[in-house]
Amino acid sequence: MACRRWRTAYLWAMPLHMTKIAYSATSVEDLREWVERGPEAHMTTRYLPKRHEEMVGGSLYWIFEHAIVARSEILGFEQREDGRWTIRLAPKLIPVEPRAKRAHQGWRYLEDASAPRDLSGAELEGDILPGRLVKDLAKLGLV
Repeated sequence: MACRRWRTAYLWAMPLHMTKIAYSATSVEDLREWVERGPEAHMTTRYLPKRHEEMVGGSLYWIFEHAIVARSEILGFEQREDGRWTIRLAPKLIPVEPRAKRAHQGWRYLEDASAPRDLSGAELEGDILPGRLVKDLAKLGLV
């Protein structure tokens, strides 16, 4: 019974992530330049996520061309004077294993168990597959 309680507490402590379209980026490199240009990256949203407390320490997974391609750590949330919310992000873009993802408006929650893994150093040497190709390969069951 004690083991079951520990497992439940451990699962509760896992961070919650979110996905977001990199709508103004023209490339993954363009997204990297935006995220890594200062001491923090700030993204604005109209509404505070209901589960925002679980998301601090989690990541924002970026969708570019119909694929999740990278992530940035979520540092916190701050309300602006105009009532909107700022999502504070670490100034580092971490490439992840590309995963097909349909476009959506706003953001969506992503559980830790469903999040794509980070790419290792050796995997970063080649080119990252374009999102549309990942989407097509996923339909065929090849990725």
